[in-house]
Amino acid sequence: MKKTHKSLTLGDLILAVSSQSRSNRETIAAVADLLGSGRVRLQAGRRAVRARVF
Repeated sequence: MKKTHKSLTLGDLILAVSSQSRSNRETIAAVADLLGSGRVRLQAGRRAVRARVF
């Protein structure tokens, strides 16, 4: 099966997560987990950039 990658913005990710979250705190924790675990990657132009989550 071929994976397809759809380009979305960080704002799109936050909106999608917040629509399923009960609070802003839960949204922030979920987005931080997605970025920190590597399941979601940020990209600047054609170059992937690593998110540092503290």
